[in-house]
Amino acid sequence: MPKNVHVTDEIKLEGFQAILEPGKFGYSLAAIVGEDVIEKLETERADVLRWAESKLKNPKRATLKPTPWEEVADGKFKIKFSWGEDKRPGVVDTEGTPVTDIKTPLYGGSTVKLGFFQKPYILRDGVTYGSSLKLLGVQVVAVGEGAAVDTDSMDEAAVADMFGTTEGFTATAAVKPELRVIDAEEDEDF
Repeated sequence: MPKNVHVTDEIKLEGFQAILEPGKFGYSLAAIVGEDVIEKLETERADVLRWAESKLKNPKRATLKPTPWEEVADGKFKIKFSWGEDKRPGVVDTEGTPVTDIKTPLYGGSTVKLGFFQKPYILRDGVTYGSSLKLLGVQVVAVGEGAAVDTDSMDEAAVADMFGTTEGFTATAAVKPELRVIDAEEDEDF
């Protein structure tokens, strides 16, 4: 296990998540963290970048990539993780039992704790470098409120209750299309 593992407090996932099952672009997780987490990461980033700089082919021509987090609001930062099938992080519930059912609704709105570390990298060109965040594990504290809705089990009455009533189209007053019989001679024109 890496020496500088960061474990977050409970945070709410926001946006698209592909944690237990890959999405179009593979597995991914994005979360919003506070300034306290980022302050630790920035201090640590200086150390990991020094290591990367010592391994560069030509440090004078090196290109430093941006931080693996971005500020999205005052004091709020988005961190992103992505991984392949071979580097899947562990996902456990609040008792430490592995969560393996891919139908578990881990989407935006779910509450989790994250364990991750920061790792330096140098691209194959030998001059581009930076740091990335690697996810070690996820503890699921609560699934999102809207994420647990099973749309297959909703009947018409449940759908009607969900929306309520408003003025507009009604099925009973629907306009019936007028049927026209096409003569065989008319049909030859096309």
